[in-house]
Amino acid sequence: MRLGLRRRLLLVVATTVTLAICALVAAFNVLLDDALMRDANTLVRTRAAAELSTLQVSANGVREAESPDNVAPATGIWVFSGARTIESPRVGAQVDAAARAAAAAPFTYRDVPDADLRLYAVPVVSHGRRVGTVVAATSLAPYEDSRRTALIGSLVFAGFVLAIVAAAAWWLLSRALEPVVRMTRQAAAWSERDLDKRFALGEPTDELTELAATLDGLLDRLATTLRHEQRFSAELSHELRTPLASVIGEADLALRRDRTPEEYRASLEIVHRNAQQLARTIDALVAAARHELGAATGSADAEDVASEAIAACAPAARERDVSLRLEAPSRAIRLGLDHDLAERILQPVIENACRYGRSSVVVSVAQAGDDVAFAVEDDGPGVDDDEREAIFEAGRRGSAADGEAGAGLGLALARRLARSVRGDVEALDGAGGGRFRITLPRG
Repeated sequence: MRLGLRRRLLLVVATTVTLAICALVAAFNVLLDDALMRDANTLVRTRAAAELSTLQVSANGVREAESPDNVAPATGIWVFSGARTIESPRVGAQVDAAARAAAAAPFTYRDVPDADLRLYAVPVVSHGRRVGTVVAATSLAPYEDSRRTALIGSLVFAGFVLAIVAAAAWWLLSRALEPVVRMTRQAAAWSERDLDKRFALGEPTDELTELAATLDGLLDRLATTLRHEQRFSAELSHELRTPLASVIGEADLALRRDRTPEEYRASLEIVHRNAQQLARTIDALVAAARHELGAATGSADAEDVASEAIAACAPAARERDVSLRLEAPSRAIRLGLDHDLAERILQPVIENACRYGRSSVVVSVAQAGDDVAFAVEDDGPGVDDDEREAIFEAGRRGSAADGEAGAGLGLALARRLARSVRGDVEALDGAGGGRFRITLPRG
């Protein structure tokens, strides 16, 4: 079973704290045991020294300063004069034998496990010669009880601390990861239609709010990319619909009945012309996309671009009996972008003028500082002041449309392509007709 991040972090914290507490408990009990044993040794040495100070020592041996009682003392002291016992407590044979063995040995400690005693033997010396031995005993039971109590208490305390740390770690991890869980659920609930949803945790104050701010920035970029793709798809569909419909319609007519070679040739010319328009449209959109990604731009002659855009719009002008002419510049002007892309920017504006112009459309080219300005003027109804920006929104058409065919994407595409190359398309005040200004960077 895979553990979640919260449980893995809790497991790491609990394991680390457990190891640390175990090490501390072990060290505490080892140090306590050492301290207790040192206290026991100090006590038994003190008893032996106190007894030694009461003895009368001579070259012949050791004797007590006071006459021994008939009752053997029970203080845990043995006094030996040579090999003879002059004082001993009432203890079992095993302890008495251990005391005699300690008296025969050099300066030493000796434990009697069965009796839970510690013995300490100190020699009695007179004139450089050992004449006797004092053996003192102390019970280890109190120290072992203290050690056992300390061990149990430290284990209980360690368990209590571990439980508190685990609970505190779980609470802290839950609180710390709650924003992450909430952001994860929010992100999972959002769909591609929720392009404006953001975590919006404010200015970054810690790692989590910094993460939220970073994700908000990423979502902004993703939303921009998605909108760009959606707009690109809509514009591509709009731009390809008319020539593609012409190709399909002409092919259907050509296949419906047998025709003369001249008729087939005329149909193929129409198909070829529309296919070329399709290719130019695709090339222009791809060029715009490359430019938006920072690719290098090309160069074109401004008059040639305007001439080809007018030629592409000539059928629409003839259909509506509108004269379409170009006012050429006095000298050649170079554009700082690809020919096809510049034409695709200019053509929708000219098509729009042909659609609404009553009798004439004039296209002029002039240099405007570091830009090239194309002016497209018609004698139609013009653009209302409150619609100058609205007509550049995808799917929006001006009030002058009045049932005219179209999807309302041509001007939106033209402006987007122009702005992608640091240019623009504007609707100007059209007193007596429509006036548009297209500015593109000069080469």
